[in-house]
Amino acid sequence: MPGAFFLGFLVFLMAVTGLSALFARDLLASIIMFSAFSYFAVLTYLTMGAPDVAFTEAVVGVVSTTFFIVALRRMKRGSSK
Repeated sequence: MPGAFFLGFLVFLMAVTGLSALFARDLLASIIMFSAFSYFAVLTYLTMGAPDVAFTEAVVGVVSTTFFIVALRRMKRGSSK
């Protein structure tokens, strides 16, 4: 039963971070929330006993977060030209 409570808590955290990533006004904050969502997804998969899926999610989360941050740095933020 404690495992079910922990799993429910992780799913709740995933929902909160997912919604905050959607509604964040700053792109960097959205990327950070997406990264936290991916981290909680990894913990959820590990709790459910799927380490292969958790490893794949961790790799995809790191690569996509890196890609998003590089793309954000290449954008001209705040310039009016």
